[in-house]
Amino acid sequence: MQELNLKVGGMSCGGCVASVKRLLGAIEGVAEVDVDLAQGRVRVRYDPYRAGPDALKRAIEDGGYQVLDEV
Repeated sequence: MQELNLKVGGMSCGGCVASVKRLLGAIEGVAEVDVDLAQGRVRVRYDPYRAGPDALKRAIEDGGYQVLDEV
């Protein structure tokens, strides 16, 4: 498993947290998603043979949020 930590903009409530978890959880190979709303951070554990950072970032952006940086 690999881990990707991202700073994400546009999350403002518990619904946003649930949305980001759902968007990322739908990607094959994603094992775990943790969202820290207060810090605007998302941690994703994934199988690098089934998913990659570009697909994870794209899913967040397609959901209407902004990937600001890797942390």
